[in-house]
This record gives sequence, structure tokens and C-alpha cells, in this order.
Amino acid sequence: MTITVRPATEVPWDDVRAVFGTRGDAARCWCQWFKVTNAEWETTAPTQFERMLCDQVAAATVSPGLIAYADDEPVGWAAVEARTGYRRLTTMKVAAASPEPQGDPAVWAVTCFVVRVGHRRRGVSTALLAGAVDFARAHGARLLEAYPVDATAQKTSSADLFHGALSTFTAAGFDVVARPSEGRAVVQLAL
Repeated sequence: MTITVRPATEVPWDDVRAVFGTRGDAARCWCQWFKVTNAEWETTAPTQFERMLCDQVAAATVSPGLIAYADDEPVGWAAVEARTGYRRLTTMKVAAASPEPQGDPAVWAVTCFVVRVGHRRRGVSTALLAGAVDFARAHGARLLEAYPVDATAQKTSSADLFHGALSTFTAAGFDVVARPSEGRAVVQLAL
């Protein structure tokens, strides 16, 4: 299986829709949880979240995420953009542990991964993370940050892994710069 990664702005919307699917957390969120307030999260329908992501992709000069393909089949997504694009990161305990100033547009973040059932544990997240590093670097990021789950420190459900696994980030050369809780870390890679 060959995995390639492309910006969501360069792929058909149906490929993005295939990755997010119609069931489960990804189909509920459409990678909007970090972009909306708690009140908006509670009152917005999943179809509106899909429309929001579609509009963000259509309007973007820099894609807000990447799509992974296994051969020619869309199998994964990673959200990656300037950290200033994620409203919720300014209020989250895990993100507040970052040593970087909140308003720095040169600090980018990888906030979400979605890997379709049947394609998990096959290197899709690793390929998406490598693509995110290259994409952020190509678009002028100084630093790439993430807030992964440490599955070795606590029992973790597959639903919690949308943040990514700490082991995936450390294997890619990210450094742990903070541990705001036993099961979460702030990791960074200087670009």
C-alpha cells in the first residue's frame, strides 16, 4: 500500500466526505471542535459543521488540512494550520501549557487525525504527520505543535486518539515540552 498526502484544497470534496463518513465522531465534528465556542458546539448540527469545513476549504489560500490516500482511496485527514486559526486552543488547559505565545502566527498546530476504519494501524497517521510537517514548513511555519494522547500513561479509547498518539509524534522527532496531565503532552518540532 502506497500512502500519499495532499492538501484538502486540491482534492474533490467527495474524497473529504469519504474520510469523515456518516457515523462516529468524525461525522459529528468535521474538524470544527477547535474552531467553535462551547455554545456553538452544543447547538450546531453535524450537517452545518460539514458545510463549515467545506466553506473553509473552498475559501482557503492555505488548506486547513490534508487528505491521505492509500493508493487512490481517500483514507485519512489531518487538521494543520496556524495555531491562531483554532479559537478553542486559547482556552484549553493542554494548549495553555505551551511555552509559545498564543498569538504567534508562525506557530502551527496539528489538532486532529481521522483514519477510516479498515485503514488504521497501517501507517496512515504517520504519513499524515510527515505531510503536516512538510506542509507547515512550506507555508512558513517556524514551529509545529500538537497535543497528543499518551496511551501508555492511561487507558485510552480509540475515540480519544483524534489528537494523535504521543508515540507517533516522538517517532517523528517532536520533543515533549510540557505534560499538563498524565495522559496528555504538548509536543513541538522546530521547522
